[in-house]
Amino acid sequence: MLPSAAELVARFLRSSGYDETLNSFILEAGLPSDVGSDATNPVTIETILEEKKAFDTSLIFEKLGLNDKDRKWSARAPALPVILSSLPSRSNILSVSVLELSLAAASPSRKFVAITTADRKLHLLNPTSPTYEVAHTYSSFQDSPILDVLAIDPHHILVASMSGKLVLYNTVKDKVVGERKDHTKYVVKLASRSEGDTLWVASAGWDAKVFLYKIGGSDVQLSEPTAVLPLPSIPETLAFVASPDDGTPVLLVARRDSTFLHFYTMPRRGSESLTLLGRQNLAPHSNAWVSFTPADVQVCPTDPSIAAIATSTTPHMKLLVVKLLIPTKQSSLVDANPVPGPNGTVTQASQARAELLVQDREEKAILVNVSTLAPQTHYSTPRLVWRPDGTGVYVSSDDGVVRGIETATGKLVATLEGHQHGSKLRCLWAGKIQASQAASSHMTPQESEFLISGGFDQQLILWHA
Repeated sequence: MLPSAAELVARFLRSSGYDETLNSFILEAGLPSDVGSDATNPVTIETILEEKKAFDTSLIFEKLGLNDKDRKWSARAPALPVILSSLPSRSNILSVSVLELSLAAASPSRKFVAITTADRKLHLLNPTSPTYEVAHTYSSFQDSPILDVLAIDPHHILVASMSGKLVLYNTVKDKVVGERKDHTKYVVKLASRSEGDTLWVASAGWDAKVFLYKIGGSDVQLSEPTAVLPLPSIPETLAFVASPDDGTPVLLVARRDSTFLHFYTMPRRGSESLTLLGRQNLAPHSNAWVSFTPADVQVCPTDPSIAAIATSTTPHMKLLVVKLLIPTKQSSLVDANPVPGPNGTVTQASQARAELLVQDREEKAILVNVSTLAPQTHYSTPRLVWRPDGTGVYVSSDDGVVRGIETATGKLVATLEGHQHGSKLRCLWAGKIQASQAASSHMTPQESEFLISGGFDQQLILWHA
């Protein structure tokens, strides 16, 4: 029990030798003559003052960040908005990406900003133009709005739409060279990975299926899928990662109503299916049946073993930065291997211990677990992108604000306001491009870091440093 204030003062006067002041204080306060003589109580005025200083320092550290000199977020980050008004029509912006393409047989490939809108159009913007003018607009090869675009090579793009159709388009010949409709609903995500002369392409659809396509050789064609992966719930996102064994592609899938990241191996000779290699729980010690869904997974550009994950949590998006526990051929996260008991049998206690070991390992793999303060609902589409130097991520929101999170500490370090307040941000892109003088303060021969955001306010904003 803490001593009273009068006892603390009396103890201070007694220990400091202020006998006359102590006697006067005892007389005026009506205290017993031996007040403050208990030397076994460690609480003194000095210890209380030291604790108060430590508390104030922790408050200042939390609010202002006394370790700003050690901050990993590089200072020269995109923060100044430029509204790109070069789009020929106003419509909700659904996706944004930067593709390296060639639009003519004799011209070399160069980077274009690819924008898809709700009016079923795909716009390629020229970043070297002062006004980011439209280099080409495609409006006739898809029957529904385009949700994702992927560059197969400088002459071919793969386009996914809300109807479930995949279209392979030749930008040099300016015509469709292949199309398939294996999905019956929205194709929400495309991912690709090279393995020698083979390009693996995976598509995730709201028909609760993932299709895997194999594209190779000089004659680029969109043939029948190599494998199909039916899932118990809708896949929200997917990405290719490298196997820790031999660097071969491993498909990472996150699906709705599951806190797990699922890892699948590519089909080999004699096999036509994706094999579940293992899974990683992002909420290993949670008692809830489903606490969130990993809605967007992006691998760190500087460390492929690290991934940032935007979740479906409400009312604010939660950000996770995790170390990917990709199973090797010798180990698997699917089945824990319990240690047999003394009589050689597997008991319930040994199974529980083995599961706890896996949970502890998954818990240690979560490097950052913070709220981004980005509002969202159950109908939101959380998105995030890494800064090219890997020091932070930008996240979307439903209030029109782009937020920058430092991945080393999980701190909110940037709040970019340029979109209409309360508008839904649907897409983000971050990276380096060589921009024109209109987007930056001066012409630079080297590529600079930019952030591009778009959403349902029908505005496309380029953010520069």
